[in-house]
Amino acid sequence: MNAPTKTESLLPENNPLFGSWDQVGEFPPFSATAPEHFEPAFVAAMVAKRAEIQAIASNPQAPSFANTVEALDRSGLAYGRISMLFSNLLSSASNDALRQIELKLAPILAGFDTELFGDAQLFARLDTLMNQANIKTLLSEEQFELLKRFHLDFLRSGAKLEGVKKVRFGEIAQKLAELNAQFSQNVMGNETAYAMELSGPEDLAGLPQFVIDSAEQAARERQSSASHVITLSRSLVVPFLMFSTRRDLRERVFVAWTQRGESMAQFNNLPLVKEILVLRKELAQILGYENFADYALEDRMAGNPAAARQLVLKAWEPAKQKAAREVAELGAAAKADGMHEPLEPWDWRFYSEKVRLAQYDLSDDECKPYFALGNMTRALFETATRLFGITFVQIENVPSYHPDVKLYEVREANGEMIGFFLADNFARPNKQGGAWMSAYRTQAKNGMNRLPIISNNNNFARAANPDESLLSLDDVRTLFHEFGHGLHGLLSNVTYDRIAGTNVLQDFVELPSQLFEHWGCDRELLKKHARHVTSGQIISDELIERIEAAATFNLGFETVEYGACCLVDLALHQVDNPSTLDVSAFEAKILQEIGMPREIVMRHRLPHFGHLFSSNYYAAGYYVYLWAEVLDADAFDAFRETGNLFDPVTAQRLRQHIYSAGGSVEPMKTYLEFRGKEPTVEPMLRNRGLV
Repeated sequence: MNAPTKTESLLPENNPLFGSWDQVGEFPPFSATAPEHFEPAFVAAMVAKRAEIQAIASNPQAPSFANTVEALDRSGLAYGRISMLFSNLLSSASNDALRQIELKLAPILAGFDTELFGDAQLFARLDTLMNQANIKTLLSEEQFELLKRFHLDFLRSGAKLEGVKKVRFGEIAQKLAELNAQFSQNVMGNETAYAMELSGPEDLAGLPQFVIDSAEQAARERQSSASHVITLSRSLVVPFLMFSTRRDLRERVFVAWTQRGESMAQFNNLPLVKEILVLRKELAQILGYENFADYALEDRMAGNPAAARQLVLKAWEPAKQKAAREVAELGAAAKADGMHEPLEPWDWRFYSEKVRLAQYDLSDDECKPYFALGNMTRALFETATRLFGITFVQIENVPSYHPDVKLYEVREANGEMIGFFLADNFARPNKQGGAWMSAYRTQAKNGMNRLPIISNNNNFARAANPDESLLSLDDVRTLFHEFGHGLHGLLSNVTYDRIAGTNVLQDFVELPSQLFEHWGCDRELLKKHARHVTSGQIISDELIERIEAAATFNLGFETVEYGACCLVDLALHQVDNPSTLDVSAFEAKILQEIGMPREIVMRHRLPHFGHLFSSNYYAAGYYVYLWAEVLDADAFDAFRETGNLFDPVTAQRLRQHIYSAGGSVEPMKTYLEFRGKEPTVEPMLRNRGLV
């Protein structure tokens, strides 16, 4: 039989995105899916979801939780799974065809969402239930949280708007979706297009073997004529900045790294940032808010921009003081090294590594061979097993979107399957930078028993043998951080999709991830899994003690580069007239006002600040990592207080109230049920060495 033509392949019977996904665990049909399958699949899924929504909205029976809220939560299953697959492929396995489809579909999909959330009949049913006098006593806590969330979703999406305002709100939502997609594509395009070629031994001066190997692997992946290249992947840029004795090359790659999204004309994001800000303010004002920050913070634990800023400032001032001491130490090291020029941002990591070696006899070059990815993954899984009783078993021969992706079944101690986990750990062209957790399917029990499919995505530098890829201490924290998010999705045990897993208030979503980081440096785990990649020798107590002694080293720098992002973000989304904004000048102005040290650069400058401009999710909310750190530092003290970092009683409370609860309970209430008291800011400041 002849293979179907391209036109025939779009028909439902030949499109793998239609019908059931019959791979293991109803896994997405990666190997059978082509970019051209998505548009017809989305069209059909939108038709199906629209019909379901109309049936709920026009139901002649009086609104009830079952016929309105539960039905709404169950609607659009096909649309949801196609959307998740499309979004994940755009981030992890993008190509020109997918990116073109994204730009075409982004405003269409945003318009579809606006249409659904603007359904007056459906909102009237939700509003009737929400305003029913005794509704809270008629529903379970989880049911009420679901109703409250859907009602707020509709309100914040313009459900009460009418006439011109309603039309304009929809236009803005569609345009923002288009601009967000273009922003993200520009950053990826800039990162993919750049490679600094290293042409000889003099260009490799000072680099340890693991950096040389990673640069050689990157050159092969880029099919470069040079033997070694430095890309804009953080896992390659940072070690180059730490070890290269070529100050001119450090400056060159640092400038390229910090100017992503503005240095190449075809990927210039500055006009997009300005347009996004203008539209966000207009959207907020249509809904009755003064600015976008007020709109965004209303639906977060902080409540308002002033409270969020106040929290950041509690860390900002002591962080600047600590950073000033670090500048003095680095300046002295640079002078001793024969450098008489002022310390520059591209010098920081190089001389901080020298100071760390001098003060703590500790270098990244010494540590990395003990942190091979394969060993650290085993440590990761053992932590989950000891805390929560779950196990991870690799599945072979299931097609994925890239050969490096590993797939695992996740099971309870009794063998019960609870989900699937994908580990996608390496940087490569056409993969988004950074690290993130995502879902191909979320957990739900609303008329089904749907198991989650959760993915962790990192951008580590790949060795020829993937399991021997070496991680820095920061990489190990990232590995554990994203796995904490992954566990939040995998351990979800709620009834409803809308409040499952990581579908919680944004201030709370970083708690499970940041809390899990603490186990990444547990001495007992390291003594079992941190083995030298060449000799197999276990890490020594003496090296662990030096790592622990240096735990707060350079945290002035890290807190400042992060805190500056938070403060700029909050200020940016409160600008009176963004239409007249010079984005670069505004960034510089705010940094000057808050006293940003000249030797430190924001962790994410505005032209490539994907958290803020690739979607609306973190806009005016980048501070949430610090808010969650207040919670995670306090929460980890619950284990410290028992004298056992794997205390089973505390771990069971942690699973029940934090990792499994999703959005079924109000965030602070579920935290109090775990901890028994309100959190304080002191443990966070102590952990960062700021007190």
